[in-house]
Amino acid sequence: LRGDLGSASSSSVVEPAADAAAARAEAAAFFKPSELTEPVLHACEKISDKIRSWAAANPGKPYISFEYFPPKTAAGVETLYKTLDVMAKQEPLFFDFTWGAGGSTSQLTMDLCCEAYQRFGLDINMHLTCTNQAPALCGEALREAKRHGIRNIVALRGDPPKGQEKWEAVEGGFECALDLVKYIRAGFGDWFGIQVSGYPEGHPDVIKPVEDLGRPLSASEQKRLVTIDGKQFVCSDADFERELDYLKAKIDAGGDAIITQMFFDYEVFEAFVHAVRARGIKVPILPGIMLISAAGGFSRMTGFCKSRVPADLKAKCDELKDNAEGFKAMGLQYVADLCAQLLKSGLVEGLHFYTLNQSPNTFAILEKLGLLKHVPSEQIEEGDTLKGTHIA
Repeated sequence: LRGDLGSASSSSVVEPAADAAAARAEAAAFFKPSELTEPVLHACEKISDKIRSWAAANPGKPYISFEYFPPKTAAGVETLYKTLDVMAKQEPLFFDFTWGAGGSTSQLTMDLCCEAYQRFGLDINMHLTCTNQAPALCGEALREAKRHGIRNIVALRGDPPKGQEKWEAVEGGFECALDLVKYIRAGFGDWFGIQVSGYPEGHPDVIKPVEDLGRPLSASEQKRLVTIDGKQFVCSDADFERELDYLKAKIDAGGDAIITQMFFDYEVFEAFVHAVRARGIKVPILPGIMLISAAGGFSRMTGFCKSRVPADLKAKCDELKDNAEGFKAMGLQYVADLCAQLLKSGLVEGLHFYTLNQSPNTFAILEKLGLLKHVPSEQIEEGDTLKGTHIA
């Protein structure tokens, strides 16, 4: 606006700037820096606030939320939008979009978040990782998210870039998720709701060969024991305590909720929740629910994440590994039973689904739980959504 707003409308003119940078420069000529703020579209609601509101309005009724990853092709992106349109009718608490291994899909993640929010009006939870992220790049991503009204961030360290075995920070970059949480709070105050990760079995980096311990396992370590290709691994009690200390540090620094790594053993999750609460952590814990639908993918996924597979599930997987349809039916039923046990326990108020971008399998779980709100009239041809991923 130019002119004297206190005189007449004819002396006040609205002039478009050539771009955002020009608009900021023009505004800086009239206002002090402390008086300038970025324009923000209608804003999302923080997930922690939404959970409280949901629980108050829907006592005893679980919420659901869905996670998606950026597709590899333009056609895959358009298919994902069709999937999101269908999934939005299930009235999830929010959509969650991953940042991509090594930060490889960062711009596409941002585009998906902004477009999905505008198209479907659902709150968005955007992943942000430390991988290949200098603070300046991270700050720009956060400012862009804010400009589009996105208020929820999952602050993660992230995986190493493709072809790199060990995770390393870039020069001047963040060393861990805790650094990222502190950066967000310092630079953006209370604008963003920050979700952090929790690992019921311990972070994969600290799940180590049992033989390296050089001693018998404790009772609690036995419950977290992981077997991969006949070799045993475990997060030791000492490392697990450090994991809990680190989780509390992330919450104390500004984390608002915890989203867990996938798990397939109810007792492992139960022990994790009790340990977290014993640390004085009171924020919501969202259980990460991974679908089981194909033998090869499940084996690679659990191996990559060092996930515990209970003996009964392992026996069923071995029995049905050459029967694709039988394996899928068994896997979806197992996950549905796990979800039902979680909801019955009272440990959680809802379920966060790692959908693998596959709507039919997610629908199958929701239907088994009696949570399916809308039956799609036709099935979307989603194709092989895992092609090109590390679990394909």
